[in-house]
This record gives sequence, structure tokens and C-alpha cells, in this order.
Amino acid sequence: MIAQLIDHTLLKPEANRSDIVKLCTEAKEYGFASVCVNPYWVGLAATELQNTSVKVCTVVGFPLGATTEFVKSTEANEAIGAGAAEVDMVLNVGALKSGDTDTVLEEIGLLAEICHVQEALLKVILETGILTQDEKQLACELSVKAKADFVKTSTGFVSRGATVEDVSLMRSIVGPKIGVKASGGIRTLSDVERMVEAGASRIGASAGIAIMQEVLKIPRTSTKSVHDESY
Repeated sequence: MIAQLIDHTLLKPEANRSDIVKLCTEAKEYGFASVCVNPYWVGLAATELQNTSVKVCTVVGFPLGATTEFVKSTEANEAIGAGAAEVDMVLNVGALKSGDTDTVLEEIGLLAEICHVQEALLKVILETGILTQDEKQLACELSVKAKADFVKTSTGFVSRGATVEDVSLMRSIVGPKIGVKASGGIRTLSDVERMVEAGASRIGASAGIAIMQEVLKIPRTSTKSVHDESY
């Protein structure tokens, strides 16, 4: 089922309480895998989604990945304590590009440990649009070594989003046991199908409702959703 692949996402800075409640209502209605919200909204989303199958996902070190390991670990701990079951952390891209693989590995490993001790999943956002092919491969290898649960293409806030080529490359490196999340610019059912065919096992999208309208053959509404964005 397509809905169970989608992290229904709203990360706009101007999103307010009613927007988050609406996001959760939509997620329950369609049976999405999770809602993905900024850390401030985790507690509200957890309350709205209690006693449902929809998980709460949040972001850490978002959107640049350039905060310290301490800050990221604190964010993750607080978010999980508030009800997050999945954490999408942004890779320290600058450290990776500087060749500081020890820092990258240690940071991912620490976040993975924090998540796993508390029965949460960790996804590592690589920001593939600003990485070379070699850097993408290295980032995937480090994520596997550090025991992350997923690698993820993009934040949707920097450069381009997901591509079929990047998803295919990531899947070929991480193998079948780790998830691959495609996110950034996925707006149609065709986009989803192409990403899944390339190896994606989860889709991050703010256009989840529009995608499900295609699945269910419901005419799209002309009103722009508050969720519409590049993510």
C-alpha cells in the first residue's frame, strides 16, 4: 500500500498548531507511515496520534547538519522522550567533505545508539544534491557501519531533492537490510513509483494527500495545501 510508504511531512517554519493537527488527521485518515514534524511539534503530534499505527518522525540538526554532536544528541533524546519513534538526522556534510570520517562515524553511531536504546529508528539525511558520487558512497558506508536504520536523500531545503539515480546508488551500497528514504520534490504517484522501483523503502513527501488522490483516483483540489513545499 502506497500510504504505508509515506512520511507525511510538514517542516515549514510557519506551520502552526492547527496545521499540525490537520497533518495528523490526514495521516490517520490515509494510514501514512508517519508524520514528520519539527521537534517543537513532536509532543502535539504524539498526542494526536496516540492509539494509532501512525508514527511520529522528527528531524535533528535540521536543515544544515552543522550543529555539534552534543546538540544533535540532546535534540534526539528530547524528541524521543516527547514521543518521536523515528529520528531523521542531517549528516555533518562539512565534516564529510573535509575528510573527517571519524567525526561523521562517531556522530551517526551516537545517534543510532540513542535511538535504539529507546526503540526508535534513525535515518541519516545525506543531502545528496551537494555530494559527489564518492561522497555519497562514503556517507552510505559510514551510515551502515554506524548502524543507522535508513539512509535518506535530502532535506528538501538545500539544492535539489531526490533522484532515481541517487536512490539506486544508495540501495546498491547499503544492501537489502537498511532502508532507503527518498525525499525532496516527490509530488506525484509516478514520482513515488519511480523511487520505489529504484530501491526506496520510504518516501518523504509534503504532497502525500495529492499522491493518495491519484492512487484513489480522486480529482485533485485546486486549493494549495499548507503542506506544499519542496520536501
